Amino acid sequence: MGTSVVVVEAEVVGMVIFGGICFLWLFQRPSRTRNSHRIGILTDYKRRIEKARPCLLPGTVQREMMLMLRDERRVGARLLRKIGDRVNRWYQENGYAFAQVMNFGSLNSKEVVFEVVEGDITKLVIQFHDKLGNVVEGNTQVPIVHREIPKQLRPGHVLNMKAASQAVKNIHSLGLFSNIEIYPRLDEKNEGGVIVEIKLTEADQKSAEVSTEWSIVPGRGGYPSLASFQPGGSVAFEHRNICGLNRSLMGSVTTSNLLSPEDDLSFKFDYVHPYLDGVYNPRNRIFKMSFFNNSKLSPVFTGGPSCEEAVPPISVDRVGLKANITENFTRQSKFTYGLVLEEITTRDENSQISANGLRILPSGGISVDGPPTTLSGTGIDRVAFLQANITRDNTKFVNGAIVGERTIFQVDQGLGIGSKFPLFNRHQLTLTRFIQLKHVEEGSGRPQPPVLVLHGHYGGCVGDLPSYDAFVLGGPYSVRGYTMGELGAARNILELGAEVRIPVKNTQVYAFAEHGNDLGSSKDVKGNPTAVYRRVGHGSSYGLGVKLGQVRAEYAVDHNGGTGALFLRFGERY
Repeated sequence: MGTSVVVVEAEVVGMVIFGGICFLWLFQRPSRTRNSHRIGILTDYKRRIEKARPCLLPGTVQREMMLMLRDERRVGARLLRKIGDRVNRWYQENGYAFAQVMNFGSLNSKEVVFEVVEGDITKLVIQFHDKLGNVVEGNTQVPIVHREIPKQLRPGHVLNMKAASQAVKNIHSLGLFSNIEIYPRLDEKNEGGVIVEIKLTEADQKSAEVSTEWSIVPGRGGYPSLASFQPGGSVAFEHRNICGLNRSLMGSVTTSNLLSPEDDLSFKFDYVHPYLDGVYNPRNRIFKMSFFNNSKLSPVFTGGPSCEEAVPPISVDRVGLKANITENFTRQSKFTYGLVLEEITTRDENSQISANGLRILPSGGISVDGPPTTLSGTGIDRVAFLQANITRDNTKFVNGAIVGERTIFQVDQGLGIGSKFPLFNRHQLTLTRFIQLKHVEEGSGRPQPPVLVLHGHYGGCVGDLPSYDAFVLGGPYSVRGYTMGELGAARNILELGAEVRIPVKNTQVYAFAEHGNDLGSSKDVKGNPTAVYRRVGHGSSYGLGVKLGQVRAEYAVDHNGGTGALFLRFGERY
């Protein structure tokens, strides 16, 4: 029995690539071969070819290999190893960790064969482990996990570590597991096959948290006393993964005065029911019901630049029920629609129901003849309305900088149910564009690109409009450089903004300009709080800022007054 040593002088005239096996078709020049068992080798390769599928190697790499062959007069073992190394490098660079060239040689005097095992997934195994690493029966139903696994990580596909990383992110987003590990290993029963094991450790289903705090309330004469120490606190609980279907029940109760909690009590209870159409249905709809009670200071009843101290605050208490369904189109784009039932109460700084806004008179007294605070005129409104929100978001991170587009449209439709039978249509449209100004290479440690942000927001209302639901101008998420509502409260508003972000070392500096306008609609709000509290209804600002982690340090100039101030903000403006 002899062995075959082949040295071929050849010219490439074509190439055909099959999955797992690459064939370079060569036109023979005068050559010399010593051959034994040629017919047997030919038969074996043809049999393997028939079982092969188109491989993943792109045409650009195939052409590169053809050029390497054309540049050489002799096709020897060194050249074949060089080509094999190039094939291996492409697979490794693109995440195919188990792909490699297994064999290469000549099929006959006109053909050179590269056999590549790409790492086909033959089996996917999902295991649940306890905190000690022992295999246990998990509470989570396996189809819940299967939904989050990309198709590229399922049997019949080639193992790609990028798909494995995406699977970890998807499963982690469920919030059900404290540890997620993916272990690929060779399948000993199938040549070139890979078994993918996903090992999951479930987080605790139930949790509760209690926190307390003490605040000091000035006593008589403005000095604190023992009795002025006021205890506050909050209680929060969560029950996750009910029935193993990722359903959850959570709630929180908060008060700033445990001695008299009825004076300042807020709560929120949520029930979340995902997979409304069934676990096996690819449509991803989530039902959510919320029961809430909260209180916030109203920016509608805020003084203008010359009378901030002359306007006592009005708080708006809301208690109600909200039920909605969210359909996720992508990870970031979604459609939400539902029903809201609310009771709204407006109160003064002494927690008394206030039917009108307040003003401080020059004599020091308080006038209660300000704009009405509610639609009913009593300080208490009840209302039912439909709410829908659609978000189209294709933004992404390029080395940490946001680029792409985001569009949000929301509409609230009154049903004529409640105080004064309110019928209204309140709508908002927000357009934000993050434009990458320079192409950069993506990767860990690479610099961020400079980005131009263009932003526009329109809000409008047709029909009944209580003062507390008027659109307000001014504030960190409206027009920077002004306090919340400092520019006005209106039925229709338009906000425009632009921001240029420049990366500097490991942070980002930016310059911005913004403008807000009530479009002449402030007078259409009942009682015209914009005019009563001496606000102008429009304003612009510009400034500079620097990002320090999650904090934005900004210097903004109020164009109306010509004064500037330094602000510290958390999170993103757009």
